[in-house]
Amino acid sequence: MSNPDRAPRQLRVGIIGAGMAGILAAIRLRQQGRHEVIVYEKADRIGGTWRENTYPGLNCDVPAHAYTYSFAPNPEWSSFLAPGPEIQRYFEDQVAHHGIGSLIRLGQEVKSCVWRDGRWHIETSKGVKDAVDVVIVATGVLHHPNLPQIEGLESFAGAKFHTARWDHSVPLDGRRIGIIGNGSTGVQLVSALAGRASRVVHIQRSPQWIMPMPNDPYTDEQRAAFRQDPKLIDEIRYGEWYTERVRRFTEAIIDHDSAPMHEIEAIVLENLESNVRDPVLREKLRPGYRAACKRLIYSPDYYEVVQRPDVDVVVGAIERIEPAGVRMRDGALHEVDVLALATGFKAHLYMRPMLVQGRDDADLDRLWARHATAYLGISLPGFPNFFMINGPTGPVGNFSLIDIAERQWGYIEQLIGALEAGRCREISVSAATMKDYDERRIAAARKTIFATGCSSWYLDADGVPSSWPWSYDAFASETAAPRFHEFDLTA
Repeated sequence: MSNPDRAPRQLRVGIIGAGMAGILAAIRLRQQGRHEVIVYEKADRIGGTWRENTYPGLNCDVPAHAYTYSFAPNPEWSSFLAPGPEIQRYFEDQVAHHGIGSLIRLGQEVKSCVWRDGRWHIETSKGVKDAVDVVIVATGVLHHPNLPQIEGLESFAGAKFHTARWDHSVPLDGRRIGIIGNGSTGVQLVSALAGRASRVVHIQRSPQWIMPMPNDPYTDEQRAAFRQDPKLIDEIRYGEWYTERVRRFTEAIIDHDSAPMHEIEAIVLENLESNVRDPVLREKLRPGYRAACKRLIYSPDYYEVVQRPDVDVVVGAIERIEPAGVRMRDGALHEVDVLALATGFKAHLYMRPMLVQGRDDADLDRLWARHATAYLGISLPGFPNFFMINGPTGPVGNFSLIDIAERQWGYIEQLIGALEAGRCREISVSAATMKDYDERRIAAARKTIFATGCSSWYLDADGVPSSWPWSYDAFASETAAPRFHEFDLTA
């Protein structure tokens, strides 16, 4: 209930990051039209991970029509899994269509965000200072490239770069290309470069389970039908084929002895057994851990591509990088002209190294010294009016993060509504609620498939999976409406 002695407040809202989640928050706030909004973006254009990543073969492994805002369907996707440049254009189009470009300050990396005198005081790398009532952190997790610490890397004589810093001036056709890493990026690169390069060498510490996923192009007739009847799009993103797979996957994650988990294992095993003809290569590609322990890789053609005579799969530890190529621990030297580092991101950093200090000098670095956490991936005790989208402990898996972001935004919108209505001037999850949540989450996370014996970027410093350990439906239920008694509300 609002305070009758207070008029509705107009709030100044600062959004940090102009990727998928920051654009979402800015659009929704602009549609409300009640608050001042400013978006700080560290780069020179919007787009987040789709701006950072431009490597050959980049696509989203979520069906394109499920990886769109619920309020902005796109009938023009060229294929079932959208390529990266199309996704980047989609977000650029949304910024233009909803008129939020004027809210975005490009090239302004937020260096500090400090709670003082009832407001958040922001300072950017260019010395811009601002004070806002509410902060929305939408930095995402895949924006700090993880450069591998490999002896001799600097000695390599050819071109080398992280895949999120792809150098498009380097010619690829007819070259020998080494790819280190076999997450989604490494797998997509192999498929894209085989046949262009004279040789592709895919170097990996351990192989991945591969889930087959079709990626058929949409025809002109199909796109015309999508334009004419948006319900056809809804049948893809809300239909049984996709939603059942989302539920199967989340049920499998939380109970690794469940029927859905065994079904997933049977599919990926059949994919390997049926599609890799050479028994030696098949065993080389067989992981020594359970399916989905690492983030499951989706590909329509990886097993087909790695059987080409111009593709080598190398599984094992790297000893060092030499001027001519990659020396493995078994002594073999793989000579390459170009080295692509598909080694992922420092996902545990989130918005760091930004300095974030809350009430009573609460410090984010100290709070997250062992593991990053947030209530529902959204709120922290001692950090009033400070809300995250896709923050730590939220669902991260093989389904649409846009869906997760929209659910979190709906929840945040209600918290902001309490501030606007005068119900309180400060709101953050209570320490007791956070403690109970973390204890339950950690206990549940230790029972998930992610904790069954593999290394992955899901694990924190204590080896505990940092993602949501319950079902998709449970997350939807928890984020439907805040339970305000779980929050500290300061008048």
